[in-house]
Amino acid sequence: MDYVTLKIIWWLLVGVLLVGFAIMDGHDMGVGTLLPFVGNSDDERRVVINTVGPHWDGNQVWFITGGGAIFAAWPLVYATAFSGFYWAMLAVLWALFFRPVGFDYRSKIHDARWRSTWDWGLFIGGAVPPLIFGVAFGNLLQGVPFELNQMLISHYSGSFWQLLNPFALLCGVVSSAMITMQGGMYLAHRTEGAIQQRTITLAIRAAWLMAASFVVAGLWLRFGGIEGFMLTSSLDPASLPDPLAKEVVRSAEGWWQNYEKQPWIWALPLLGMGAALLASKLVSAGHTLSAFVASSVSILGVIGTAGAAMFPFIMPSSTQPNASLTVWDSVSSHLTLQIMFYATLIFMPLIIYYTSWAYHVMRGKVTVADIQANSHQAY
Repeated sequence: MDYVTLKIIWWLLVGVLLVGFAIMDGHDMGVGTLLPFVGNSDDERRVVINTVGPHWDGNQVWFITGGGAIFAAWPLVYATAFSGFYWAMLAVLWALFFRPVGFDYRSKIHDARWRSTWDWGLFIGGAVPPLIFGVAFGNLLQGVPFELNQMLISHYSGSFWQLLNPFALLCGVVSSAMITMQGGMYLAHRTEGAIQQRTITLAIRAAWLMAASFVVAGLWLRFGGIEGFMLTSSLDPASLPDPLAKEVVRSAEGWWQNYEKQPWIWALPLLGMGAALLASKLVSAGHTLSAFVASSVSILGVIGTAGAAMFPFIMPSSTQPNASLTVWDSVSSHLTLQIMFYATLIFMPLIIYYTSWAYHVMRGKVTVADIQANSHQAY
């Protein structure tokens, strides 16, 4: 398989891993975000936790695999991102620490304050990462202040607080609402009664908030003075990686040129918004599984919208535009991409198979009666 094709394939595969992470680990995080608000008693909160307790660590595979794929396929992107977004990444990790500890230790002690503390810890572990990931995407769309020297060593000239700009925070709202919607649709499918009704109300609100903020973010990106990036020099897609061997300019049309060249791409933002609204209608009508599927399709549309707009850019530079990292010039060697591709053909179906099997075995409603009858359960 030629080098150019592999570069495109790995751009698509990283996108698949990001979407898979948002759908699978995203509904775990969404459930954690909703936990303090849909469970009014300890038994009800245990119901909520038990809907994701058996699966959350398995779903972390998408997160770990995504990070590993970026490290192996796009080493310059990995190094530059972890340098520029260092404190943001640490904040994500600190928040994620609450998840394994919260799931394992929450029910070990029969004390209301102990359990309430871990409930809020699970909330932090579910709510903070989506917010930061959204903020990170918002900064990518604006350009990240980094430079590359002749040795291709990156230097980040911004600060943590600079990342928290208004547009990036709006993207954080989109991401948070999207993950909360996903968790709500899943939780509505796995519960019943009062818990389900509270969940449906919040899931519908999250879906409408996601759709509205998604539209506002798109309008801001188009008419709010945010400049995108455009390649202005010829670039050989089959050449060896050299990010500095190109010319890049900033333009108001930068993030819209792909949509102008390929109008069918407009299906992605329409899917992101329309599927979210459809999910809200389905869940309110009691079609919870269909609502979860629609919510997952909405996630595909939202992430696909950003990816299609930025292609071929992965991590544009606002201070040295020609150092911007793209699909063509920030990748690993031909051999590395080829080995990874064949490994993916083997292991990706295994991941999908065992995940599907686990959800099939543990399908069905989780109820307060189940929790009371099985008080010895870990969660």
